[in-house]
Amino acid sequence: MTPPLVLDIDGTLTRPDTWGIDPRIFDPLRAWDAPVVLATGKAFPYPVALCHFAGIPELVVAENGGVVYTGEEVHFTADPDAPRAVAEAYEDAGYSLGWGPEDTVNRWRETEIAVEHSQPETPLRELAAEHGLEVIDSGYAYHVKDPAVDKGAGVEAVADAVGFDLAETVAVGDSENDAATFEVVGHSVAVSNADEVAKAAADEVLETAHADGTLSVLERVRDGS
Repeated sequence: MTPPLVLDIDGTLTRPDTWGIDPRIFDPLRAWDAPVVLATGKAFPYPVALCHFAGIPELVVAENGGVVYTGEEVHFTADPDAPRAVAEAYEDAGYSLGWGPEDTVNRWRETEIAVEHSQPETPLRELAAEHGLEVIDSGYAYHVKDPAVDKGAGVEAVADAVGFDLAETVAVGDSENDAATFEVVGHSVAVSNADEVAKAAADEVLETAHADGTLSVLERVRDGS
């Protein structure tokens, strides 16, 4: 039987040269005959759009668990006010979120904020702590979020709503925000470009990176090996 999947996006479904989605992932996901959950640190519209382009049902955990979509109902699991206050204080201190004036990274973000990697990390962490929040590094950005919220809890909520067994589920990811997902599934896989937190949390660490690694897992799991 084909197992359900939980897949991160950046660093997991992407190409190493551009960080764009590797188009080779579309056909296997479209043909997958079990639930596929996209669990990401990206803002909610991004994984929903990816589901559309892939032609798969919209099962989404976005913003590191802050937004959960079961295909029928959207759940917001964190309050946006504190992250926004951190962003305001960070900018008042003379720093920038790093995405330019239109900030399409945060424009549609509902429950957290993301700060570009070129920006100072230490003052961001200090401000986040003052507001009872944490900063996690997705490998793409620094995310200021509620510490009580994570991808794992979001994945559990989707599994409960859809009715699939997490013990039979395979997850693939690449960064510390995937560790919580790895804790709730039956088998977890870190691609070779994963950070040390993800590798330590995973049941298996691949020798191949990015979408190459993920595609190898999908092929192996589909073939039952």
